[in-house]
Amino acid sequence: MTNFHYETDFQLIEAENHKNWIEKCCKSEGYAIESLNYIFCDDDFLLKINQEYLNHNDYTDIITFDYTQGKLVSGDIYISVERVRENSMHFDVSFENELHRVMVHGLLHLMGYKDKGDEHIELMRQKEEEKIKLFHVEQ
Repeated sequence: MTNFHYETDFQLIEAENHKNWIEKCCKSEGYAIESLNYIFCDDDFLLKINQEYLNHNDYTDIITFDYTQGKLVSGDIYISVERVRENSMHFDVSFENELHRVMVHGLLHLMGYKDKGDEHIELMRQKEEEKIKLFHVEQ
């Protein structure tokens, strides 16, 4: 089951379509969803989590807590809507595209993909693009 939680004024548009897309992304990698929570928040909320749980003192767009076992995806994915908005402007892409990239980035981590080192980063980017395209496939 996928749930969306909001610690900010942001509300995901077409939540059911997003749930279907996330499920499709998992299935395309041979996974199923057990319990997945997306928590949309602001920079300060995510900074506190970064400081408390990861001992990092910087802003980030996403933090993923992985509880996946085998092929059953389970985790909490915190996303700073402020960072996503700023990154979308920085990379000159739509907010929706950047949001989808970040959402699927966390999901890919739960399915074992890494983003440390050039080879891992390149594969992660390829997978992000592949999964973003699935959003626009008929739901």
